[in-house]
Amino acid sequence: MLKQQRADYILEKLKETYPETPIPLDHKNNFELLVAVLLSAQCTDIRVNQVTPALFALADNPFDMQHVPLDSIYKIVRPCGLAPQKSSAISSLSKILVEQYDGVVPDDWKALESLPGVGHKTAGVVMSQGFGHPAFPVDTHIHRLAQRWGLTKGKSVTQTERDLKKLFPKESWNALHLQIIFYGREYCSARGCDGRVCEICTTCYPNRKSPFVAHKP
Repeated sequence: MLKQQRADYILEKLKETYPETPIPLDHKNNFELLVAVLLSAQCTDIRVNQVTPALFALADNPFDMQHVPLDSIYKIVRPCGLAPQKSSAISSLSKILVEQYDGVVPDDWKALESLPGVGHKTAGVVMSQGFGHPAFPVDTHIHRLAQRWGLTKGKSVTQTERDLKKLFPKESWNALHLQIIFYGREYCSARGCDGRVCEICTTCYPNRKSPFVAHKP
């Protein structure tokens, strides 16, 4: 298969396998989504969903969160890892949202990426899942799968994002980045598939003889 043929096949396969794409991080508003995505860095969605109920019981909006003692935030988010940085970011971005954006999560790439602890990937998730704008958030899992499926040779998530956006129609991006994550967890995990096991891998590369080793970003 040529690269575009692989992309077209993968798109249809994932649409068929995951016609519904529920957002994996539990939240009731865009502030909760922003905080949950921030906490998900180097942490599983399952763990984040275990932690956020207690945090959002204290404060589910920036007006209240800015007044929560930093130590209280830290004690709750500690299981997510990188707790000092994450708790400080949550406290600081809450103050900024109140002071600069009237307590509303901004519907703007530049504004989101300027917030403490919010990088391009986190901003992309909020823009796509919170506001419905076309975005293709790429984490290390999507980066690995895109390499394994021959969709990119990018050595960074930035390059992988550019390559994927060229291959897939814009209207598919918001659902597709979730579909890739779902498929990777269920069928093409780092340990469960070495590039020669799951249906996508065997269809795209039926003659692959050796395990595929992805380049880490």
